[in-house]
Amino acid sequence: MDPAVALIRTTLNATSLIAPGLAGRAAFRLFRHPLRRGRVRTLEREVHAQAVTERLSVRGEPVVVYRWGDGSRPVLLLHGWQSRASRFAAFVPRLRALGLSPVAFDAPGHGDSGGRTSTVLDLRELAGRLQERYGDFEAVVAHSLGVNAAFLALRGGLRAGRLVAIAGVSEVSFMPAAFCAQAGLNGVVERRLRRLMEREMFPGVGNVAEYFDAARRPEEIGLPILVLHDEGDDVVAVGHARRLKAAYGGRLDLVVTRGLGHRRILTEPAVIDNAVGFLAAGRPGGPDLVRDVARDVARDVAREVARDVAREVGAA
Repeated sequence: MDPAVALIRTTLNATSLIAPGLAGRAAFRLFRHPLRRGRVRTLEREVHAQAVTERLSVRGEPVVVYRWGDGSRPVLLLHGWQSRASRFAAFVPRLRALGLSPVAFDAPGHGDSGGRTSTVLDLRELAGRLQERYGDFEAVVAHSLGVNAAFLALRGGLRAGRLVAIAGVSEVSFMPAAFCAQAGLNGVVERRLRRLMEREMFPGVGNVAEYFDAARRPEEIGLPILVLHDEGDDVVAVGHARRLKAAYGGRLDLVVTRGLGHRRILTEPAVIDNAVGFLAAGRPGGPDLVRDVARDVARDVAREVARDVAREVGAA
């Protein structure tokens, strides 16, 4: 375990025994602030540099907006927690080839935007602001927490033709438990953290679990939906995808991959092929995708093993 995480775990768990409120507030400060700002990765730089950048603000914080293309036939890209818009770099050229204009932003506290934190409500507001600027979206492509924001925005009036939801969060109520589990924090801290999240991050919302449940009232969202989720995702469990499938039924296509986890799924060519095909009004590959991804992962592992063997032989 990371020494810093171990120190946090020991300190907050001990504090919770004598001052549970103090431990909960300390956990909340950690919970609401991204621990890191994602940098533009080497493979993302070319696409990132091609974007036209603009500025918006939310809660007084400057937000960087990225656009590829002239803005006609816009597709909204929504990133997740501790991520940034450039993570969709592999999608951009494929969307441009369809004549679409990808539009994205770095949420407050993320990427190149200002501020220290953001919530699902900020993402929803920014999605609406971009619709005011560019018009109705041909589609929304979202990842992780961005998926929850997409459902919330669509239920609130955002207009889009299709939705691609990748490794998505179907309900935010799991987040305090997930945070505490990863940090090794006890149930006392988790309960305090949950109360603070509901009161401080979402004042006036009421029943937070219900309000941010993407599976509630599916009849309010009538567009076709493609959900892609890896069965081994250790950040957002595949059960979130299955909840959505159970709620939306035949209007939602679910594709479960293997071997991609929570982040690599955004760069896997077979996943992008299926998403782009869906946006072009085709149908996803379903079971074939599972087999293709498994084959590709096995091939990559075999190559790595072969390289390691060759290196060892050469060194002998």
